[in-house]
Amino acid sequence: MGSLQLKSVRKSFGNVDVIKGIDLDVKDGEFVIFVGPSGCGKSTLLRIIAGLEDATSGSITINGTEVVTVPPAKRGIAMVFQSYALYPHLTVKDNMGLGLKQAGAPKDEIEKRVAKASGMLSLEKYLARRPAELSGGQRQRVAIGRAIVREPKLFLFDEPLSNLDAALRVNTRLEIARLHRELKATMIYVTHDQVEAMTLADKIVVLDAGVIQQVGSPMELYNRPANLFVAGFIGSPGMNFIDAGRLGASDAKTIGVRPEHITLSRESGDWQAKAVHVEHLGADTIVYLESEKVGAFTVRLFGEHHYQPDDVVFATPAENQLHRFDANGRAIR
Repeated sequence: MGSLQLKSVRKSFGNVDVIKGIDLDVKDGEFVIFVGPSGCGKSTLLRIIAGLEDATSGSITINGTEVVTVPPAKRGIAMVFQSYALYPHLTVKDNMGLGLKQAGAPKDEIEKRVAKASGMLSLEKYLARRPAELSGGQRQRVAIGRAIVREPKLFLFDEPLSNLDAALRVNTRLEIARLHRELKATMIYVTHDQVEAMTLADKIVVLDAGVIQQVGSPMELYNRPANLFVAGFIGSPGMNFIDAGRLGASDAKTIGVRPEHITLSRESGDWQAKAVHVEHLGADTIVYLESEKVGAFTVRLFGEHHYQPDDVVFATPAENQLHRFDANGRAIR
């Protein structure tokens, strides 16, 4: 399919620097996800790759070809938008085949590719319908099908699931994962949802304020965050951060420990604490605590546990799961 290289890519709007020098290498067939908070530059970076925004400076190479001056239609990419962007007056079949028709592809080739894509997405019985006759999930599958029929070098997804309800998001996420395996395609995907990132990506790019904070596999980011920002962004509930001075640690400024790496007991433990709120979720129990020794922190327990607000408990962090950060917020290895 296609590879992508970004070198020193920058984007400014007037005096505002939105993308501040991005270097990134995406290998052929990889599923790469850009994550970060709102305003971090992830969608702008995707639009720059697509050619919908011009880079202020830097190099963009797709499959070995520099494309900074190449228009979007000639970059060999296909983009799936959050808003579906379907033509309401066209049928599903015509929406999916429109790009090929406009490119002058033979009718039999269009028929063949639409049939293949609709089969992959279970859309065969909807081909004669118009978008208004479809559910949100079906419309998004049509938008994905329209991208598939183009057989692009790169698939670009801009928060494609954010308009769907929770159940549809899960189902469509599974479909996208299956498509990636079947197509062996290179996919770049933008989301603010870390669950999507952790479950879909081969490689995650964590962005903040137009700068890459870390690149790695989901488990690399979870187990070995490069800094406080990544440690706090990846994982739900977020990592607990404790002033290292409270724990007598001299080699760090901040100690981090994930909620799932702390155990609770009513009898004994390292930190005495009082429960201030408890969330009983069935599969998990989330306990929010206050401690004189370490301040506020959160514990995630697997399964149902009968803690209640005002319970006095003892918390013990797993010693081998503590993360240490220096005064600049960088991880100490």
